[in-house]
Amino acid sequence: MKLSEELKYRGFIAETTIEDASELDTRTSKKFYWGADPSADSLTIGNLAALMMCACFVRHGYKPYLLVGGATGQIGDPKENGERDLKSLDEVEHNKNCIKEQIERVVKSDEVVMVDNYDWFKDMKYLDFLREVGKAFSMTQLLDRQFVQNRIGEGGSGISYAEFSYTLIQGYDFLHLFREYGVDLQLCGADQYGNCTSGIHLIKRLEDARADVWSTPLIIDPVTGRKFGKSEGNAVWLASSDNGGGNYTSIFDFYQFWLNQPDESVDYLIKVYTLLQPEEINSILEEHKNAPEKRLAQKALARGVTEVVHGEEAARAVESLTDMLFMKDTNFAEFSEDEILEFAKYLPVEKKGVQLVDALVENGLAESKKKAREFISQGAITVNGEKIKEDVKISQTAIVKKGKNKFLVIK
Repeated sequence: MKLSEELKYRGFIAETTIEDASELDTRTSKKFYWGADPSADSLTIGNLAALMMCACFVRHGYKPYLLVGGATGQIGDPKENGERDLKSLDEVEHNKNCIKEQIERVVKSDEVVMVDNYDWFKDMKYLDFLREVGKAFSMTQLLDRQFVQNRIGEGGSGISYAEFSYTLIQGYDFLHLFREYGVDLQLCGADQYGNCTSGIHLIKRLEDARADVWSTPLIIDPVTGRKFGKSEGNAVWLASSDNGGGNYTSIFDFYQFWLNQPDESVDYLIKVYTLLQPEEINSILEEHKNAPEKRLAQKALARGVTEVVHGEEAARAVESLTDMLFMKDTNFAEFSEDEILEFAKYLPVEKKGVQLVDALVENGLAESKKKAREFISQGAITVNGEKIKEDVKISQTAIVKKGKNKFLVIK
């Protein structure tokens, strides 16, 4: 299967400047770049979709230039509905290093080149930037951008000069990579397409050369209708909360998220988020269609995407853990301390001596202490299989369960 055919099969086609996708199969220059701003110290599954597209290009012989925006991260990608909070320089640096690790884990290539736009912006003089980049854009062109219209129109929140300038900075990134490395293709999510065309404009204007943008559709949650992303309040993070990742997503919850996807979305999610070959996917989907109650497609999706993000060993382990925790005759009181400590590698963890209410809130099993107490009084919380009717201090190694599928290890 050619690159253009695989991109179509997996749904990695949205807006693009390339008229005929088959051009990608015979393109002389096979270099692309994709960028992420370090607004947090983890990417989400929304970012992962674009990274899976990048990995698809790599499998077909393209060389990846992956940009972490140490400079643009200090400003923030403009939102549709308000100004972003500025991050401290130390926070940007920390986030940048964490994101680099996640990108390299997903886009596996011996030729991957990691770049940081702070390296070429830190010594740039403001007047030089205005003369070279600012003069290449008209205000009319910039004001026509949709996000600007939303922010300055009636009822809009307004926009700072810093965020307004973001698209110029991103455009210069593309120009710099074109000049330094010969990169003439940028990959992005569909929501970034407008910003990415700024680079095309600069390369055409200043270098009299052609460059292109290829975007992939945003992944939409079929239940809520919202995009997968950290600004939507429904984020699933690539960082794991199991190993000091704060309020991020445990490997167990990550796996469960995919396992619980509805039938109507699993057929396109498995193509986007796994490395399964088209023949394997088609076979799985056909088998699933004949016996949907077995949820074979959901299991293949959950296993595949967990392997991509957390590795094959973790995917196997969390798959076995899921089977164990959801068996009808599971007796949590019979788990040994060693078994529970093994579970702690993949489930949210809290230290012994914690109050049950606090543990539920701190680990996302309840949104507030009031809600946690309601869960307890309603008998929705068990500790090692025993229903708890009041807030208690947990001083032993234990498995806390809320409802049918939320777990927490106390150790």
